[in-house]
Amino acid sequence: TLLPILELERELVVTHGNGPGVGKTILRQVLARHRVTPMSLDICVANTQGVTAYLLMQAFENALRNAGNPRHAIGLVTQVEVDPSDPAFARPTKPIGYFYSEEEAKSLEAEFGWTMKEDAGRGWRQVVPSPEPQHICDISLVDALASRGTIVIAGGGGGIPVVRDAAGIRRGIEAVIDKDLTSQHMATVLGIEHMMILTSVSQVALHFGTDRAQRLGTVSVSQMKRYQDEGHFADGSMGPKVEAAIRFIERGGKRAIIAHLEESLPALMGEAGTQIVADD
Repeated sequence: TLLPILELERELVVTHGNGPGVGKTILRQVLARHRVTPMSLDICVANTQGVTAYLLMQAFENALRNAGNPRHAIGLVTQVEVDPSDPAFARPTKPIGYFYSEEEAKSLEAEFGWTMKEDAGRGWRQVVPSPEPQHICDISLVDALASRGTIVIAGGGGGIPVVRDAAGIRRGIEAVIDKDLTSQHMATVLGIEHMMILTSVSQVALHFGTDRAQRLGTVSVSQMKRYQDEGHFADGSMGPKVEAAIRFIERGGKRAIIAHLEESLPALMGEAGTQIVADD
């Protein structure tokens, strides 16, 4: 699906989510907690980041070799610094992992110190802090590799959350950073012109899921902000993608694209997806 993009002679940095993966990692820990010492959340993110990057790197290079293209891909373990005083740490809101009964949830809260929240009609789920990304560690390596033509896979799952003390010493912290905001931050710092978020819908829509749904083609950033303020984009789905696109344009990006995975090339060419651009 992505081969036409991979073959373009452009600098390319790829990020990815890890929601299902980190959820499964946590479930394994719950099931094996009496036999294996549980891992902290930053280690869970690192675990899934490495596995997903390996799978993508292998898939990309195999597809390129089959097409007779010698281009290489590499996955980078990516730490992302956050502010330990970020308000998100006092108010965990990001749901991860599986759903549990109320009884199971109370037991897990007591045993692991988790914060559990009820999702009406679905059960109870762990919620964790989701702080803002402040700095992509080793961003210069991403830049150097991409400028050589290597496809760089970085920032997976929002990056491994770390904090740094006054002496410059980093340590992991229990959190999950939003992948779309990390992607935007990385794109802005690298001076990338086009940021594309690939998802399972062809375009961003107003009144999504209703008979009044209105798909968006090319939209100015100010108009997209108005739609955002009107509450059209849900926090757990399209909201972070739209927020990332808005930030990218406001901070100097030329074009932010939200499109279906299967339409990646036409979307990059401006022929599909939702295209968010600067105001005239």
